[in-house]
Amino acid sequence: MVTPNISQNQKPRTTRTLKICLLVSTIFLIIVATIILSLVFTIFKPKNPIVNVYPIGLKNLKFFQPNLTSVPLNMVVTIKNPNYGTFKTKNSTGYINFQDTIVAKVPIGPNIFPGHKTTNVSTIADLMIGILISDQKFLSDVGEDGSFNLTAKATLQGKVHLINVLKVKATVNIFCDVFFNISSLDTDSYCITKIKL
Repeated sequence: MVTPNISQNQKPRTTRTLKICLLVSTIFLIIVATIILSLVFTIFKPKNPIVNVYPIGLKNLKFFQPNLTSVPLNMVVTIKNPNYGTFKTKNSTGYINFQDTIVAKVPIGPNIFPGHKTTNVSTIADLMIGILISDQKFLSDVGEDGSFNLTAKATLQGKVHLINVLKVKATVNIFCDVFFNISSLDTDSYCITKIKL
């Protein structure tokens, strides 16, 4: 009695099945990659955050006290994340300038900025009053109408977490003009931001 050679008959069938599986898998991966890229460049396209700076406790600031070199300036920075991803940042430092002179450093701790939400960040700047009042331009500005302008710069570095799967390194550069009116104890700010992935 002769036993038929089964393995040789099944070999072409197994190879064909393997090729079909590989082809289907490749097509599936291409479709998934296309969908992800479409989402990244449309829905998940990064938008610049919206930032506002609010100095608080201005009535406690004593600009013209003798022998006073610095005063703490409490600040609240509101950051609205218009993106879908959550932005997790590391420790960083902001700088406040009058003209081209640094007059305060602003410590910014690590934070989490959820997507489509506004987060308040509280910090304290050690404002170097001694440097300010020794600047003739500052005295001229304040003497004219009781107001002056400062600029604030900060760079936030961290990672954007998308749909709990993708983690992308990101940097947000912030540049603000901050207006102070000593007479009315009023402030206003205008900020420009730029996100880089």
